[in-house]
Amino acid sequence: MRCCFSSAVCFSRRCKSRMNLCPAARRAWFGAAVITVSLCAAQTSWAASVVENKGVASGVEAAAHGLDPLVLLSVALILVIAKVGGEIFERLHQPAVLGELIGGIVVGNLTLVGVGGVELLKANEVIAALAEIGVILLLFEVGLESNFTEMLKVGWSALFVALAGITASFFLGWGVAAFFAPAASRLAHLYLGATLCATSVGITARVLRDMNKLGSREARVILGAAIIDDVLCLIILALAVGAIKSVAEGATLGAREFGIIAVKAFGFLFAAIVCGRYVVPHLFRGAGKFESRGVLLALAISFCFVLAWAAAKAGLAPIIGAFAAGLVLDEIHFESFPNQDKRDLQQLIAPVSALVVPVFFVMVGVKVDLRVFMSLKSIGLMLALTLAAIIGKQACAIGIIERGINRLSIGFGMIPRGEVELIFAGIGTTLLLPNAQGVSEAVIDAGTFGAIVGMVIITTLVTPFALEWSFKRRAGTETFEQ
Repeated sequence: MRCCFSSAVCFSRRCKSRMNLCPAARRAWFGAAVITVSLCAAQTSWAASVVENKGVASGVEAAAHGLDPLVLLSVALILVIAKVGGEIFERLHQPAVLGELIGGIVVGNLTLVGVGGVELLKANEVIAALAEIGVILLLFEVGLESNFTEMLKVGWSALFVALAGITASFFLGWGVAAFFAPAASRLAHLYLGATLCATSVGITARVLRDMNKLGSREARVILGAAIIDDVLCLIILALAVGAIKSVAEGATLGAREFGIIAVKAFGFLFAAIVCGRYVVPHLFRGAGKFESRGVLLALAISFCFVLAWAAAKAGLAPIIGAFAAGLVLDEIHFESFPNQDKRDLQQLIAPVSALVVPVFFVMVGVKVDLRVFMSLKSIGLMLALTLAAIIGKQACAIGIIERGINRLSIGFGMIPRGEVELIFAGIGTTLLLPNAQGVSEAVIDAGTFGAIVGMVIITTLVTPFALEWSFKRRAGTETFEQ
């Protein structure tokens, strides 16, 4: 994740200077734009030809190649859009993920201006599988960045801050869902509340770094609480998905059934941590005798996929297993591996994730239908979710037990939402629950999905301004008191 700029005035000045590019840079931007437009045109043309020629010829071609060439063109388009969009937003001192999301939104709504072929992109199973792999690797990276031992040392303030923010955000989100969708199932209301709980640790860390505040006590509490948020919210996701699947299958959800789901979720994470501490190091030490390159990367990703599979078999979301794999491998030392593999595992996996993770974010944007915002209800839902997300994290100040900490900065630092919320939303679109009339419908419908994406974008944009103002306000107050 990338972040921020200092103020509205500085923002305009920086943008002006940043966008005042040299001739070579202008040519590069022009070339990227030409490539993007060309790929869009080619993808549209190819999609049209596929639709027109769905007969025997297309069947023979598919059998001959084994892979629809449209997939190759679509992936090329997605990657170019992701990188161009990410570059634009980084130059504006914003997270690259916003560029990927907005680029996807633009492509997904080209049908509104008469461009065809987008529906084929949305429905393609190969691209959907790439996006799924991308989100699994994304959570694997989040796990690698979350040191379990450090979480235990982070202090009670971080734990209480996380719990206060999660609780307030959950109930506010529940209330918003019940108000805007009274006919939906109560579990659907609870699920929407759960989507507001997590904080994007990557976005907050970048903001604090750009402000030279990473060494402050406020940063230590914020980042510790954000990491705890991720762990707790993934457990909440496991509970929510398990409960919804049970009800969808016709089972009654009582205290006993919910307890079984909870034991399964906590048991899986506990087993993964124990296995990682006592079993996995021995396996990796044995693998260190291999002399071929890339052994560590291949085994780490394989371990991630195996735990993701195990989580799915246990009735949990695969990303729970991916996160657990990252959490486990973060504790392992790889001294037995060849010299070329002794780099940090996060550095090894970065090129792989840079290729597939943007596919997930672009496809999230592609699924956003801008037509839903022609309804005042959808706009109201987005604004209400954004307000609930911001207010909910201000409750974090209640959890601070240390003296002398800027409570306002803690609350503002916990505002940004990111990858976990988008994952929640994406999974919610695949879950079905009966409504008050007994008709099965998606837990997260098109309007709600767009509102969640809008909430993620707004909270990400708001955080840099709010954090900088709170730190300056505290500095000004201390100067005045002296």
